[in-house]
Amino acid sequence: MSDTPDFDTQLLRAFAAGDAQAFDTLYARHEQPLYRFVRRLLGPSLVAQVDEVFQDTWLRVIQTAAQWSPQGARFRTWLFTIAHHRAIDQLRRSGRELSWVDEDGEDGGPPFQPGGEPWLDWPAPSPVAPEERAFWQRAGQRLLHCLDELPPAQRSAFLLHHEDELSVQELAGALGVGFETAKSRLRYGLSKLRTCMGAYLPAAALSESMT
Repeated sequence: MSDTPDFDTQLLRAFAAGDAQAFDTLYARHEQPLYRFVRRLLGPSLVAQVDEVFQDTWLRVIQTAAQWSPQGARFRTWLFTIAHHRAIDQLRRSGRELSWVDEDGEDGGPPFQPGGEPWLDWPAPSPVAPEERAFWQRAGQRLLHCLDELPPAQRSAFLLHHEDELSVQELAGALGVGFETAKSRLRYGLSKLRTCMGAYLPAAALSESMT
């Protein structure tokens, strides 16, 4: 039971009733994935604001714990949604919202071009081959670079979809947009990542993510 979404709800309700230890447990369960999500959403240009957004998110949880009602949603989804809105506010205050122009698709500008050349000759994954470890470490670094190049709306859609495993319908609810808008943001974001990463994100991955 301690690894189920219902356990998070029980912890939050216990905290709202005065159990401080319940909050400590809840925090420990989600601290690392939430911090990673905020850091990746804000990108390297706003790394100094990651702690602020992270702390503001937990403060909001504390302030509204007694009022929260699951209504079919997981606590983690609610938590990530709060963090998303806090991060977007930070991006807007910093002037980073300029790249939102093409958030939902074609904007009439030139086709997306990644900052570097796409990778082409990828070896088959082999976790036991030491000579490939450095390559896959670079691949991870490349993916983070490609994420940073996405417009914030597409980046947040991708991260919510993959970090929290939200369906497109759940993604739309978390972002406060229509189903088609959420689907469009995710589709264009995945397409740009595939262009940037080369063979790392094959076409099959795109179609599977849309189901």
